[in-house]
Amino acid sequence: MWTKEAAATAEARESGIRNKSSSSSQIPVVGVVTEDNEAQGVFKPMDLNRVIKLLEETDKDGLEEKQLKFVKKLVQCFQNGLPLRDLAQIFKILNLCAGKIKNQPRFVESAYDIIKLCGLPFLKKKVSDEITYAEDTANSIALLGDLMKIPSSELRIQICKCIVDFYHAEPPKKHIPGYQQASSSYKIQMAEVGGLAKTMVQSITLLEHQLVEKLWVLKVLQHLSTSEVNCTIMMKAQAASGICTHLNDPDPSGQLLFRSSEILWNLLEKSSKEEVIQQLSNLECLLALKEVFTNLFMRGFSHYDRQLRNDILVITTIIAQNPEAPMIECGFTKDLILFATFNEVKSQNLLVKGLKLSNSYEDFELKKLLFNVIVILCKDLPTVQLLIDGKVILALFTYVKKPEKQKIMDWSAAQHEELQLHAIATLSSVAPLLIEEYMSCQGNARVLAFLEWCESEDPFFSHGNSFHGTGGRGNKFAQMRYSLRLLRAMVYLEDETVNTDLCEKGTIQQMIGIFKNIISKPNEKEEAIVLEIQSDILLILSGLCENHIQRKEIFGTEGVDIVLHVMKTDPRKLQSGLGYNLLLFSTLDSIWCCILGCYPSEDYFLEKEGIFLLLDVLALNQKKFCNLILGIMVEFCDNPKTAAHVNAWQGKKDQTAASLLIKLWRKEEKELGVKRDKNGKIIDFENLPGLSAEDFVTLCIIHRYLDFKIGEIWNEIYEEIKLEKLRPVTIDKKALEAITTASENVGKMVASLQSEIIESQARQDVQNEQKVYAKIQATHKQRELANKSWENFLARTSNAKTLKKAKRLQEKAIEASRYHKRPQNAVFHGTDIKGLNTTVPSGGVVTVESTPARLVGGPLADTDIALKKLPIRGGALRRVKAVEIVDAPKKSIPT
Repeated sequence: MWTKEAAATAEARESGIRNKSSSSSQIPVVGVVTEDNEAQGVFKPMDLNRVIKLLEETDKDGLEEKQLKFVKKLVQCFQNGLPLRDLAQIFKILNLCAGKIKNQPRFVESAYDIIKLCGLPFLKKKVSDEITYAEDTANSIALLGDLMKIPSSELRIQICKCIVDFYHAEPPKKHIPGYQQASSSYKIQMAEVGGLAKTMVQSITLLEHQLVEKLWVLKVLQHLSTSEVNCTIMMKAQAASGICTHLNDPDPSGQLLFRSSEILWNLLEKSSKEEVIQQLSNLECLLALKEVFTNLFMRGFSHYDRQLRNDILVITTIIAQNPEAPMIECGFTKDLILFATFNEVKSQNLLVKGLKLSNSYEDFELKKLLFNVIVILCKDLPTVQLLIDGKVILALFTYVKKPEKQKIMDWSAAQHEELQLHAIATLSSVAPLLIEEYMSCQGNARVLAFLEWCESEDPFFSHGNSFHGTGGRGNKFAQMRYSLRLLRAMVYLEDETVNTDLCEKGTIQQMIGIFKNIISKPNEKEEAIVLEIQSDILLILSGLCENHIQRKEIFGTEGVDIVLHVMKTDPRKLQSGLGYNLLLFSTLDSIWCCILGCYPSEDYFLEKEGIFLLLDVLALNQKKFCNLILGIMVEFCDNPKTAAHVNAWQGKKDQTAASLLIKLWRKEEKELGVKRDKNGKIIDFENLPGLSAEDFVTLCIIHRYLDFKIGEIWNEIYEEIKLEKLRPVTIDKKALEAITTASENVGKMVASLQSEIIESQARQDVQNEQKVYAKIQATHKQRELANKSWENFLARTSNAKTLKKAKRLQEKAIEASRYHKRPQNAVFHGTDIKGLNTTVPSGGVVTVESTPARLVGGPLADTDIALKKLPIRGGALRRVKAVEIVDAPKKSIPT
C-alpha cells in the first residue's frame, strides 16, 4: 500500500526521470521504513544507484557528511532483512565504505552498520530468487572475508558475528508483505560457493597478537568446518598447520585450544585425511602438540581438561601413522612411552613425579589410548630402543596374570579386564621386536601360566564389554584368545631360543591338552571364538614341530587324534563363515609340520584312515585346499603303506582316487585354457597366432632348448676332460659318447625340421606368386573382352550393314532357342516388336527421368507425344493445337 504523500513523491520522481531521458533504464528502488508508516508496512523508495554514485564522488565540500547521511538511511531501510535482488548493490556500497576507512575513519561506523545487517535474514520476492541471485550472493558473502584485512578490531569482530549468525538463523523481526525469508541453509551454501573459508583461514596470520579477534575467527572456522566443502577449502589453504602451530598461544579462557582441536578433528574427518596428516607432520606442529598434551597431562584435573587431553592424544596417534612424522626427533615418542608405563614401572622422571591416574572414565580411556599409540609407534624401528629404555615389556606383563584376591586395585574389575586384554594385544605387536626383553621377563613362563589359569575351573566372571573382550562374557575365552595370539607371534619368529624354551616348558603337551579340553566342552554360542582358538593352537604346534623329529614325536598320537577330529568336520560347515576354513588350513599345516617325517605318527594317521579323510576333502573340489592336500599326499607316498590306502578309497558314486586326480587335472587344464577336441586330444600346442616361418624356425629351437643346454654342459665337460688330458674309464667313455651322439642327433633333427619349414614356406610363396599372376592374367583378359565388346558396339552404331548383320544373327539365335513342337490347341503369342531397330534386349517399361516441363506442357497436359507433331519455331519445343498424324518412316537409323 502507498500513502498519498508517498505516491505523489514517487510520481514526481518518475516524471522528472522521464523528462530527463525517455530511454533511461529502470532504477531499482527500495523502501525506507519511517516511524510513522512502519506499522503499516509502507516503504519509501530509495535509489541505490544514486548512493553508489555519491560514494564514488570525491573532492567536494560537505561530501563526507552527505555520504554518511545516505548510508545511515540505507541502514534504516533494511532493518528487517536484505532482499536478494539488492544484495550486490548493498555490498558494493559496503566495499566503497571500507575503501574510505583508511583516510576517513568515520566510515568505520557505516561499514559496521552494514555488516551488522548481513546477520539479518535474506529475503526473496520470488521462489526463483535464490537461484537467480546465487552468484551475486556468493560474491557478496566472500567479500566479508576480504574485509578482515581492515585493521579495525570492532569491524573484524562484527564480521565474525555476522558469519556465526549464518548458522543460527532467526525469522525476520517483522513480516514484510511480498517477501519471504530465504531458506535457512542458503547463506551457508553461498558461503561454500564463494570460498569464504579460505579468506578466513588466511586472516589468522593477521591476528598474531589480537587474542579476541583470533578467538572469533576460530569460532567462525569451527562453524565452517562442519561442512565437507569448507573443510576441503580450508585444507588447501593449509589450515591444519596454521592452526596447530598456534595451539600454545596464551589464552586464559581456554577457548583457543578447544576450538582449534575441534577444527583439526573436523579437517581429519571431512577432508583428505592423508593431506591433513602431511600438513601436521612437521617439527613445529608436533612440538606444539607435545607441549599441549604434556601440560594437560600434568596439570589438567577437570573433566573438560581430561577430555581435551584425550582428543589431542587421538590426533597425535593419527599423525604417528605417518612414518615421516618426526615423532622421535621432537621427543614426543619418549614422553608418550613414559606416560604409558609410569603407573606400572616406577620412574623418577619429573614429568610423572607425584602423578597418578584415577579410575575415571577419561583416565581409563587415556590408558587405552596410550597402549594403542605404542602399537603405532613400534612400527617405526628406531622406536625400539626407546621401548627398551621405557621397560614397556615389563609394564605390559604386569597385566598378564590371574586376578589376585583381596588386593586393592586402581581400576574396577571391568576396567582391569579390558586393560589386561589390551595389554596382551599390545604385547603381540611389541614383544616380537624385543625378544631379549621378552625372555628376560620370563615371557614364555608368564604366558603359559596365564593360559593354565584360563583353562582352569577357577571362578571368574568376565564382563566382555570391550572390543577385545568380544565373546568372553562369563568365561575366559577372550584371555585365552589373546594369549594364544601372543604365543603364535613369538613362535613364528622362528627364534630357536624362544621355541626351545617353550618346548622345555611343555608347551606342546599343554596346547594339545587345551585343544582336547575345548573339544570335550562344545560351546556353540561362542563358536567363532572357539574356532579361532583351535586354529591358533594348531599353528603354534606347527611352528614348534616343523623340522624337529623329537618334537613331532612329542606331538605323537594325541596330536594326531585332534587333527583327525578336525578332519571329520561336516563339510557343510566350511561355508558357514565362522572360521572352519581357517581351522582346516591350520589342520593341514599341522599334518605337514607335525606328522610327516615321523613314521610312528604317519603309520597311526594311516591306521586311523587319515588318507581317506584327506581324499574326502580333496573330493570337495575346493581349489584353496587342493594344492596343500596334494602336496601332503605326495609326501605321504614316501611311506610304502600309503598306496594301498589311496587305492582302497572310494568317493561318491564309487569314484576312485585315480579318477579324482584325473578329474582335477582336467579342471586345471580348463582353467589354464588348454584346448581339446571331442576325444580329449590337445588341439593347440603350436597353434599360435601371428607367427611367420622365421618364428616357427625359432620355435623349434625353443622346444629343444633344455636338450641343447644339457648337450652344451656335457660338451663343456668333454672339452675340460680333453684339456686336462684325462682318460675316462670305458663305461664313462661310452656313456659320454652316447650323450654326445644324442645331442648331435637332436641338433640334426631340429635342423631338418627347420629346413622342412623353410622349404614349405618357399613352396607356399611360389603358389601365392602363381595365384597373383593368374589374377593379373584374368584381369587383362577381361579388359580385352571389354575393349572388343566396345568396338563391336561402335561398329553397330556407325555402320548400317554391321547393324543389320548383328540383327540377323540375333534373330537367328532367338529362333534357334525356341521350342518348335507346339502342343495342340496352344495359343502362340509373339514376342517380337515390329519395327524395332535395336540389337539389345528391350524391357517392358521405359523410364524417362527429369523430362523438362516445356517438352510435355506441364503436369496437366496430354503426354502422348508419339501421336503429336511438334514443330520447331526457333526455340524450345511447344505444344500446338493442330496435330497431324504422319506415316512412320520406312527406314530409320538409331542416332
